[in-house]
Amino acid sequence: MKAFYSDHFVLPLPPGHRFPMQKYRLLREGVAAVLPHVGFEEAPYTTDGVLALAHHPSYIERVSQGLLSDKEQRAIGFPWTPQMVERSRRSAGATISACRAAFDSGVAVNLAGGTHHAYSDHGEGFCIFNDAAIAARLMQAERRARRVAIIDLDVHQGNGTASILARDDSVFTFSIHGRNNYPFAKEVSDLDIALPDGVGDEEYLASLGEGIDTLFSRFAPDLLIYLAGADPHEGDRLGKMKLTMAGLAARDRMVLDSARERRLPVAIAMAGGYGKNIQDTVAVHLQTIAIASAYAEFTGHQQTAQ
Repeated sequence: MKAFYSDHFVLPLPPGHRFPMQKYRLLREGVAAVLPHVGFEEAPYTTDGVLALAHHPSYIERVSQGLLSDKEQRAIGFPWTPQMVERSRRSAGATISACRAAFDSGVAVNLAGGTHHAYSDHGEGFCIFNDAAIAARLMQAERRARRVAIIDLDVHQGNGTASILARDDSVFTFSIHGRNNYPFAKEVSDLDIALPDGVGDEEYLASLGEGIDTLFSRFAPDLLIYLAGADPHEGDRLGKMKLTMAGLAARDRMVLDSARERRLPVAIAMAGGYGKNIQDTVAVHLQTIAIASAYAEFTGHQQTAQ
């Protein structure tokens, strides 16, 4: 299984910043230590033309040239630097590469990504470019897939993804998220399941099972993009849910089993994770990758979409 990384493109943050940037390096090191059969590849740079599949050219230019207003930059939550732009382009490139690799090996992962709060014309919530929306449209442009499903299991709704793809019947957006969590003004996905604070394994997994059944009853994708957020974990400081490690493992297996039953390639992005102990967040992501590596043995679809 291939894993695409961008953690060495460091986004400098001021002391005390709440975004756990170091989790990406720790995750890559953890994967290397315990999953030696996973092959690492550097995330490629995403060009303006590819970004424009999901983003307005004027927004891409303003991000790239450092021309965002103070208000726009505050909404993103990162200070502008050239490294911010480089890393954001590379993170999108990693999800694109994971999608391409999944058509060969069944499953591939981006060791970052899941930047689902980025809209076509602005960013927010630590998200600049929407990697899942970009990758879905590029796979269609490359005729690898006609229909793509995005399963977003970050604890926060994928509002940017839902907005970008709202009128696109060829991409199905499915989000399970906290009803009372950020973003407080939700968008409308093709399928939204909003859960209360404090939800645990049993209720969450039952809701996920129903959601997966609904997705496949309404839509027949050629590719799944799975945002496997670590923030539903009981130790997450922003998540407000109570999923255990066992519950999160069952979540990942449920998604991957649904794909394997239908012989669908799956590209996985890590999405959010804000554990009180950063090692808990890394452990959740590492568990996801370990489970995914066991599913990478089946042969993904390699034919060109018609």
